[in-house]
Amino acid sequence: MAIDDAAQRYIDAIAPAHRPLFDRIHGLILAEHPEAEVVVSYGIPTYKANGQRLYVGAWQHGVSLYGWHDGHDGGFAQRHPSLVSGRATLRLGSQDAATIDDEELRGLVRAALQATS
Repeated sequence: MAIDDAAQRYIDAIAPAHRPLFDRIHGLILAEHPEAEVVVSYGIPTYKANGQRLYVGAWQHGVSLYGWHDGHDGGFAQRHPSLVSGRATLRLGSQDAATIDDEELRGLVRAALQATS
């Protein structure tokens, strides 16, 4: 795992109310992809692995995840349509996240950062 300075500054500046959720997602991504490189793209942390990118930003509502290819979310969006906020975008608040177990989030991460042929 490599976190560039800009990504670390972003993470360090996350509001305390959203930091636990961000840290949970961050930890799950790095557990699934310890080789991931964490950089800043489009102003938010971006996890790069297997030629794929997963963008994770902290906002007023909580955390948003962006950027996987169609169908590469492990069925997460279909199971949680109320969290979908546009194409390949999930808006996840702390209350929503409390009802979703880590394995389901890991499935999203695995599918999003899976190498494509």
